Amino acid sequence: MATADVIFYTAKVCPFAQRVGRASFDLVELAFQEAGTDVTRYQIDLQNKPEWYASRVNPAGKVPAVVYGSPQSKPENPSAESVKLAESLVLLEFVADLHPGSDLLPHDPVQRARVRFFIDTASNKLLASSTPFFYRGEAPERFIEALAEVQELLSPSGFAIGDHFTIADAALAPFLGRWELQLRNDVGKYAEGTGPRVHAILFQSERFSRLQNYFANITSRQSFKNSFDSDYLLGQAKIRLARQK
Repeated sequence: MATADVIFYTAKVCPFAQRVGRASFDLVELAFQEAGTDVTRYQIDLQNKPEWYASRVNPAGKVPAVVYGSPQSKPENPSAESVKLAESLVLLEFVADLHPGSDLLPHDPVQRARVRFFIDTASNKLLASSTPFFYRGEAPERFIEALAEVQELLSPSGFAIGDHFTIADAALAPFLGRWELQLRNDVGKYAEGTGPRVHAILFQSERFSRLQNYFANITSRQSFKNSFDSDYLLGQAKIRLARQK
């Protein structure tokens, strides 16, 4: 596949209000790297978006977005005949379908359903409970219980669904990395000391031993290391909290 066939519009930080630190682009970046997709990356300044972006790429003006089938085109002027795609979870499946041999989305229908159910649970329950805790200072119990529910869905070893890294892992890994980082550094709207206390529960206690093994597995992958800038992300979380004061 020629490099210009896929143009990936991303950003250093993609808030989705970050869907609480949700760098949506990280999900897709992980999938691209895991699949070995040859892409042209174009950074969008979210504070000063180019005028052409909404009209030529994504009418919603959001990242991430992908232009597919635009050979030899400049990112600023993709071919009118090319396909424009957006929304991080949609793009995850798109990357998996581009590379059916990557196992990012299993061929077995039961396993595919497990992947999608895992993503749905993480999106609708876990992510929904993280914002009130980290950025509104609400009690951590709802967030902890949501993580316990996700832990129950994890396969006994390896990754979310089994031995292979899938889009289920790509959908959760960037968030889990941010949460661990913020808790360990006590960065949140909660009372001082709450972060390390919750960190000890989630990342040190026996109750969450499977989650801890899972976290070690995903953070050890080169794709995660390449896309997770801890210093930058921690700084952005602090900026976001400062703006709320």
